[in-house]
Amino acid sequence: MEEKHIRQAAVAGQFYPADRQEAIQELENHFRPFNNCERRNDIQAVIVPHAGWVFSGEVAASAFAHINPDKTYERIFLIGPSHHVYLDAIAVDTASTHYATPLGEVEVDSAVCQELAKNQPLFKYDLRAFQREHCLEVELPFLQHHLKHMPPIVPIVIATDDFAKLIDLNDALAPYFNQHNLWVISSDFSHYPNYDDACKVDQRMAEAIKSGNVQILGNTVERNEKEHIQGLSTCACGLSGIFTLLLNCHRDASLTVKHIMYRNSGDSPYGDHDHVVGYHSFILYPDQKAAPAFTLDRDEMATLLQIARESIQSACTHQPMPVIDINEKLTQPLGAFVTLHKNEQLRGCIGHFGEDTPLHRIVKEMALAAAFDDPRFPKVTANELDDISIEISVLTPLQRIQNADEFIYGRQGIYMRKGFRSGTFLPQVAEEVDWTKEEFLGHCARDKAGIGWNGWRDAELYTYEAIRFEEG
Repeated sequence: MEEKHIRQAAVAGQFYPADRQEAIQELENHFRPFNNCERRNDIQAVIVPHAGWVFSGEVAASAFAHINPDKTYERIFLIGPSHHVYLDAIAVDTASTHYATPLGEVEVDSAVCQELAKNQPLFKYDLRAFQREHCLEVELPFLQHHLKHMPPIVPIVIATDDFAKLIDLNDALAPYFNQHNLWVISSDFSHYPNYDDACKVDQRMAEAIKSGNVQILGNTVERNEKEHIQGLSTCACGLSGIFTLLLNCHRDASLTVKHIMYRNSGDSPYGDHDHVVGYHSFILYPDQKAAPAFTLDRDEMATLLQIARESIQSACTHQPMPVIDINEKLTQPLGAFVTLHKNEQLRGCIGHFGEDTPLHRIVKEMALAAAFDDPRFPKVTANELDDISIEISVLTPLQRIQNADEFIYGRQGIYMRKGFRSGTFLPQVAEEVDWTKEEFLGHCARDKAGIGWNGWRDAELYTYEAIRFEEG
């Protein structure tokens, strides 16, 4: 029989009660406001805070409460930041067989930990990463209390800020990202600004995380840092874990991030308003309604890119366009934008929603329009063709929304119309700027639709998604 190696609770009595009954009573108080919330069987991840329970316990409970307590997971991946040591690596606990809390012992999935540890030098075991670390420990009692079946855990502490290593971490964990496992991403948010600045910074971060877009999250962090907000030392201490989680959204367009709750330490009777810490909770689950109903494979993308280039080249050289085979899918009526770049600079961009025109024809027409009819640029010449790259965004059908709360910033494009005026921003615009969702809508209303900064508030709003691909 394998000898037990128990990782003893390090912060019981400090971050949460050390007495079992006191801990259970406090957990019941934190979960009580969510007794009637929606319970889901398909939650694959949560983002929850790890501060002392008197500050963030209710926020953490708000996410865990959405998990159906009857759900049986195979294992739980506990992923959090290192507060005590920098290893330039990912620490996985290959030494412990169990973690102890006042509610009892939790088994470690040693087989998975050992399997991950084979991936050197990305993973390593270092006692310092786990011995005094609180960010994983404080989540365990919530899980023990809420789930009727507590599965084994895989404790992971991210002790690096190297984004390439986070991509490798996501790749290593990708086989385990499914509805059989739960990922618990442990993170607090803004650290030490005043109350009002914390609310502003944390709201931006929430919008970025809801987008499921790593680039937008990175832009948001950069914007917050550039503003040099007094007292702000970090936007999120578990940012690396959040980045790792959101990388899955690039693999699966159906994954949806839902924000559950926000508070900061200033909302607690034990906190002040001068130097606060922010706390968010989120859940992540697959939503087939969020995935584009229309998809393209590599060959179909290549065919559309060929149509775009041959159309422009034929017009420039006054030569007949070669015959290109079109399959049935490319005859569906869909819109598209064609964007031209020359030496990485914009050289033309025209699009049309085109729900009454076959996709292959829309791509041809928009390619010609981008090359010869964009009023911002001179017509493309034959001498430029070798330096021009083509990008196509195929647009899913427009969906009317009743208000901006339904708009998923970073995943969806926005089209707005008021009277005879209209304008749109493609989803990828959000990756190229450092705007909030409201600023995105304001710029679209003022700069594209010409209806004024706040014109979107009473305009007709539509969303769509873009299947984006390019040459090379």
